[in-house]
Parts: sequence; structure tokens; C-alpha cells
Amino acid sequence: MSLGIAIDKDTGVAVVTLDRPERLNAIDLGLRDRLVECWRGLRFDDTVRAVVLTGAGGRAFCTGLDREAVVPQPDSPYMTDDPLLRVGPKSNDLWKPVVAAVTGMACGGAFYLLGEADFLVADPDATFFDPHTTYGMVSAYESMLMALRMPYGEAARMALMGSAERLSARRAHEIGLVSEVAAPGGALAAAVECAAVIAGYPARGVQGTVRALWAAKEAALAQAFAQAPHLIALGNLPAERQAELFRARRRDHRVR
Repeated sequence: MSLGIAIDKDTGVAVVTLDRPERLNAIDLGLRDRLVECWRGLRFDDTVRAVVLTGAGGRAFCTGLDREAVVPQPDSPYMTDDPLLRVGPKSNDLWKPVVAAVTGMACGGAFYLLGEADFLVADPDATFFDPHTTYGMVSAYESMLMALRMPYGEAARMALMGSAERLSARRAHEIGLVSEVAAPGGALAAAVECAAVIAGYPARGVQGTVRALWAAKEAALAQAFAQAPHLIALGNLPAERQAELFRARRRDHRVR
């Protein structure tokens, strides 16, 4: 099982769990497809009025695209498929509120999901980082999403410092990326508590508010995303060189 979905019909809250702890909840194509199926299905389930998204195992919320995933690509520079571009709830037209509960690492492609959550609750041990530049890759979609969630300088620092530095839950809270730092081990419970409150309100008003909030930034995202494929094509090193850099990566990092 790569994705768990538990629905509490009494509270109206669904808990969606990335369930690949042996791979630090990295997303392969199977999990990607399950997430798309999940978001699309929740659109039709009127018993669900709010959603909590979390990761299993405690070591990581999500570490992005699984490096072992094989992503087929058209033989054309004009048609590049990003495997995670449609992995989030908003990209699948789900306008029910989504609260992310973050424990452990959240990095790289995890920001496709966190960028489409409505707010984040984190354990004190949660850390956030974007390793793309370390491996000769352009951080495009991830940085664009985070630039609308964080002060520009913080988004730029996280993207440019790569794997050398991680953002602590405390610092993420200070800059507004995280709305609450829960007690140790309490992020999921705190997120579910918030979701249950929201689920108790009239659904249409809540969903309209979610849609309005997203409308405030989707035009900027659409314009930014239009540039991303070209930036990635121009800036990414060949896959073989990326793999070399990954194997040679430093294991130490700073947490701030």
C-alpha cells in the first residue's frame, strides 16, 4: 500500500497518508497516480469536508520524486512531462481544505504537495530543504510554489543553498511557512483538530473561501509555470552527471 485514506464520517475529516516509509515517502509513479485518484475521488465524497495530508513512519513527510522512478518522456524538446506537476489537490480541482501535518524531512518534490495545502502544522523535528541545485538541477516549480508561501529571500535561500542547509520547524513558523509547531509527535493530532473545526462549518462557504484564497495567487503561478519547462531544459545537467553529484553529496548539513 502506497497511500492510506481514513475517513471519519462523524467529523467529516479524511486523513490521507503517504505510505512508503521505507523510501522516506518518496513519490514513484504508482503513488503519483494514487494521489491523483484520491484527490479526484474526494471531490465526490460529500461525507468528507476537510482533509489532512501526512506521511508515514516519522522520518519524513515526503522526499519528493523517487530517484529510482523511470519517467517516460516524448522524444521532443517541446513536450516534457513533469511527473509531479498534477500531484496536488488544487491541480485536481479539489476545493476542500487540506491541512498538511509535517513530521521529519520535507524536501524537493514535497513542495508540490505543501504548495497546494491550505496551511501546515509541523512537529518540532520537521525540516524543510530543496536539494535541486546540489545535484545540478533547476528548482523551478518547487521554488515558484514556495515563493508564494514564504518571503522571497527565504525561498531563494532554501532553493540556492540546496542540501547544505535545512529550515527548522521553528524558523519555518517564524517566516509563516508553518502556521503551528505542535508538541513533539503531535502534528497529526493538531492538524486533525483544525480540520475537524473547519469540517463543522457549512461546506459551501468553506470551499468558496478555499477557492478565493487560491485565486489570489493562481494567476501568478500560471505565468511562472509557463516559464518552468524552458528553465529546466536549459539548466539541468544530464541525468548521468546528476547521479554522480548525488553519489558524491555531503552528508552533513546545517539546520537553522
